[in-house]
Amino acid sequence: MRRLIVLLVAAVFAFGLFSAVSQDRAYAKEYRIGYVDLAKVFDEYKKTKESEKALEIKGKAKEDDRKKMIDEVRKLKDEQALLSDKAKAEKQSVIDTKIKNLQDFDKKTRDDLMKERNDALGNILKDIEKIVTDYAKAEGYDFILNSRMLLYGAPAYDMTAEILTRLNK
Repeated sequence: MRRLIVLLVAAVFAFGLFSAVSQDRAYAKEYRIGYVDLAKVFDEYKKTKESEKALEIKGKAKEDDRKKMIDEVRKLKDEQALLSDKAKAEKQSVIDTKIKNLQDFDKKTRDDLMKERNDALGNILKDIEKIVTDYAKAEGYDFILNSRMLLYGAPAYDMTAEILTRLNK
């Protein structure tokens, strides 16, 4: 009798286990997966190119200002060589001030351009993320991966060209 109960419990358990496995298979969802080469998208996005060009123009303007400051320091040093010792000391304090101003200018310019670049980068990445998300939702994708995370991705799943087209509209 005891043996019959054990066999009956084992049978019910086995039946439940097999039916649970078969139900999981019956309800398994298929996922739509794609990937995007974010580096390519970033590089070929028109806003990236516009941002880089604007920063380059600002950088050149700041470089011109810097050259003027350097020329001024050089001119002061040339003048200093012709002066008496007392006048040289006075001129040196002016030169030191100009050099300090140049160093401050360099630091401020570098920081400002870096901040502007980072802000632009953040905005560009937000644009890319929004387009990828909207595309995924519209086309019914469950996952869109960065191609850098893939060891291999079949070209059929590469959505880079479509994302670039949508971004550059």
